[in-house]
Amino acid sequence: MSTSTAKTNWAQFIPLVTVFFFWGFVAASNDILIPVFKKAFDLTQGQSQLVSVAFYVAYTVGSIIYMIISYLTKGDLINRIGYKNSLALGLVISALGTLLFYPAANMHSFPLMLSGLFTVALGFSLQQTVANPLAIALGPITTGSQRLTLAGGINNLGTTIGPLIVSFAIFGAATSTNNEMSIESVKTPYLVLGVAFLIVAVMLKMSSIPDKPVAVIEAEGDSNASRSSALKYPQLILGMIGIFVYVGVEVSTAANLPAYMESKLGFAIGDIAPYISLYWASLMIGRWTGAVEAFTDDMNKQKVLRFIAPYLAFGVFLFVNAVAKHDLTSFYIYGLIILVLIAADMASKGNPARMLLIFSALGIVALFTGMTTSGMISVYAFTSVGLFCSTLWPCIFTLAVSGLGKNTSQGSSFLIMMIMGGGIVAWLQGEVAGNIGIQNSYIVGVFCFAYLVFYAWKVNAILKKQGIDFDKKVSSGH
Repeated sequence: MSTSTAKTNWAQFIPLVTVFFFWGFVAASNDILIPVFKKAFDLTQGQSQLVSVAFYVAYTVGSIIYMIISYLTKGDLINRIGYKNSLALGLVISALGTLLFYPAANMHSFPLMLSGLFTVALGFSLQQTVANPLAIALGPITTGSQRLTLAGGINNLGTTIGPLIVSFAIFGAATSTNNEMSIESVKTPYLVLGVAFLIVAVMLKMSSIPDKPVAVIEAEGDSNASRSSALKYPQLILGMIGIFVYVGVEVSTAANLPAYMESKLGFAIGDIAPYISLYWASLMIGRWTGAVEAFTDDMNKQKVLRFIAPYLAFGVFLFVNAVAKHDLTSFYIYGLIILVLIAADMASKGNPARMLLIFSALGIVALFTGMTTSGMISVYAFTSVGLFCSTLWPCIFTLAVSGLGKNTSQGSSFLIMMIMGGGIVAWLQGEVAGNIGIQNSYIVGVFCFAYLVFYAWKVNAILKKQGIDFDKKVSSGH
């Protein structure tokens, strides 16, 4: 492999991760919109999950549009217009989507609300196709997965803050006793978000992010390294399914949590936001932990940072909830569950395949615990799924695009397409809940994690045949 730099290029990486923040802010805010729309528009649990369907299926539609345009113009769209222009264009599309929230709220139109979310995610699709492989490429491949994990940690700063801000916009102060909601209140946060999209588009256009393709991993040990299509690489095909089920279990676990807490534990809709925030903060906690290798090669410093990073992220969650005036007493015990995450991260030894295997297995344990217990134990079991989902995206993405070489952009587009799993699996769980109950419906997530355990085992052998061995800290294509 060759890269454009021997170390992480922070001057380019820092402005890039601003788009990761926005993806998280909007995605997690959807979990607040779901119960609100369910009540306001008198929807079933399955129908309420159309919020997730509209948002995540847009990624697939965006990827298909990207491939059609590339085919018709006989050249890769991103390679032609450049990385910065692609990111800016994606942000403008997302900004247009936020404008739809204004007429949708005034008209009390559920379909128009879904159209707004769909358009926002359409822009995100283009942004993600560019930003994920670029985050990996802005430095050595040995820390590519950790760099993407760090970007994911910024994403989850957005997921932690998003539900609290949107909940406040809809319900008012946390100390409010009526929990009355107003659909019209949705307008303001999303219009402000649209303005932010445009500001960041200009900022990225002026940044030092490369406007031409950067070097990517070449599977030099693979006799078929010059394959004409990304779809000819088995690690990508299996990785596409992996992204589908991973995003599916990540989204569906949170998307169905409000219904579980409301129906089984008696929570008011307006009081669920801190727990949704904790779920998404759990991903931030895990990603900050998994990103320490991107900062230093010193093993002793890494050991110290592996304990500091997760609790620093947990402190961010406690701080923003304290500012929102939520009672923090019940959250302190969660600090003990974080120790399981730290142990799992240390056991993975930086190998993305091993990390995927260990974390997916722990995800199965967490879901079964939530399904077989009650009260706050079950809530914390379900929220801990966020901890074990935290590093799965960068692991799957890194493994799936490793060895693709010139086909990396195309492979990235195929992977982004599979983000639709977030909507489809969330909808599926909502439908299953109508038949076997909301708590038992989490069996859907168990099957998702089971596939990821299989992929982690299978892809390791596939990549070794192509001369890629992450246990040897891949460098220079060996």
